[in-house]
Amino acid sequence: MPEKFVPRVDRILKARDSLVCVGLDPDPAQMPKPLRRLPLSRQLDRFLDGIVDATLPHAAAYKMQLGFYLRYGPEGFASLARVVRRIGSTRIRILDLKANDIPNTMSFVRDGAFKQFGFDAVTVTPWIGWDSVQPFLEDGTHGLFIVAHSSNPGAPDFQEIPTPRGPLWLAVVGEARRLSHAHGNVGVVLGATFSDAFRAARSLLGNGIPILVPGVGAQGGSLSSAVRDGVDAHGRGLLVNASRSITYASAGEDWKKAAGAEAGRLKVQINQLRAGLRTG
Repeated sequence: MPEKFVPRVDRILKARDSLVCVGLDPDPAQMPKPLRRLPLSRQLDRFLDGIVDATLPHAAAYKMQLGFYLRYGPEGFASLARVVRRIGSTRIRILDLKANDIPNTMSFVRDGAFKQFGFDAVTVTPWIGWDSVQPFLEDGTHGLFIVAHSSNPGAPDFQEIPTPRGPLWLAVVGEARRLSHAHGNVGVVLGATFSDAFRAARSLLGNGIPILVPGVGAQGGSLSSAVRDGVDAHGRGLLVNASRSITYASAGEDWKKAAGAEAGRLKVQINQLRAGLRTG
């Protein structure tokens, strides 16, 4: 029987001994100086290849935000497909597009992300209704991360509206738990900038169900709170994403080395926090 997404995530986190997710978000304005003189398509490929090669020993996953590739036009889509293949199936490859639409449209999003580009998971939002995520539940080998509490300052505008099940974001986590137990391929997104959310979320999710954590690094979210309250009883169940702090660790000739060093530093820091939980 094909492996379901949730146990596959756990297997990879354990095998890599890492909870690091590297965000591959290419920004033309922040490209390393040695690449700026190249044509955009070559610049993009060289950049992505360099970051992946430097960070692969430290990463359990990679996340690509679609908007950064739209900026490059058709060349961006070609580079996106290429870097997904380069990373390979030994890491989790996440397309961050926070998709939400009627089920018919979402079935095309699913097929494009998984069959055409080769991603392992996508991010989605449930605001149109839970039927909008149904197409992704039909294939348990590929995953979806449902946005519960995002990392942007305006997140509380809607996500913390009170409901009979608690704040809206926690009600979303509860439904994600039910869907994950039923289909084996659902995780949630919780921003590290709202550290109070992790304890309640992990308590509700239990073990195994993965939490994708943006907001660590340039956005200033609390890594220690996310790890302390977000990991499951096995010290896993968490993907800590860092984008700008890794990919733009240096704009000079040492940009690849700097990215690898920053990814390695984050891995060590997370593992030290995990070790403290096990021995404390």
